Amino acid sequence: MIESALDDAIARRLQRLLARATDVYRPLRIDDDVAGWITPARCRRLAALADVFVVDDEAVTFVPALATSAARTDVLDRVARQLASEAALSAWRDERYAVGPSLAHEPWFLLERAAARYFGVHAWAVHGNGLVDDASAMHMWLARRSHTKAIDPGMLDNLVGGGVAAGTEPRAAFLKEAWEEAGLPASIAAAAVAAATLHIHRDTADGLQWETIFVSDIVLPEAWVPANQDGEAIAHRRVSLVEAARLIALDTGPDQVTPDASLVILDALVRLGTIDTQGAAAAALHQLAAP
Repeated sequence: MIESALDDAIARRLQRLLARATDVYRPLRIDDDVAGWITPARCRRLAALADVFVVDDEAVTFVPALATSAARTDVLDRVARQLASEAALSAWRDERYAVGPSLAHEPWFLLERAAARYFGVHAWAVHGNGLVDDASAMHMWLARRSHTKAIDPGMLDNLVGGGVAAGTEPRAAFLKEAWEEAGLPASIAAAAVAAATLHIHRDTADGLQWETIFVSDIVLPEAWVPANQDGEAIAHRRVSLVEAARLIALDTGPDQVTPDASLVILDALVRLGTIDTQGAAAAALHQLAAP
């Protein structure tokens, strides 16, 4: 089990990076439901698009003519491209998220992934802890993100991680990402076990990150080595669980771990007994990752 000073350092870093959203947001409403949360400055920009949105002091809604998922999706594609041309979004992904009350429901609309935080919509992601249980101790594989990634370039990350695109089930998304990011064949990746569901609801420079992460653990063959297939990871590192704890405490330098992956790793280290369930880091996990 890690020392209390390291436990406290992890808690402090994650509480800073993943603090629950405090900015003043206005809801993007579909009838009585909330589809997203938008900052006042972004609301002012959307108010200029009077053929798409009705913006007042209480909420943002679509104009009555946009009453179907298809109609909203079509117009939001135009809006997102316009915002991208104004450099108001992160890098364009050419991938859409389904925005709705849950993954099991018909979506209210589809939205380009680059615009997800601008509109503060609820997104879903899959992450995987790649574990190796050798004769001496448990280890974990980490990936280094490409320096061209739109978000958190060059930082350390989970072995597997990615958004659940529209029309894709989480399990299928996990298998796809496992192959693309680590070269993990479906015959091995299918053994992954659902381990946790974590939630992020934080302010970012791009807007609100409102995300549910489905976490899986997979115990990998000792001799297996990751091999990225899509250029999104440029290196991999196998570390002890204690070293993983040290890495998620780092606030500076090239070995910082992304906020999302830090939360996923912390959850794994608590479950695996590396971090005290009664310590500050575990308390931060329960506070930050709650729905």
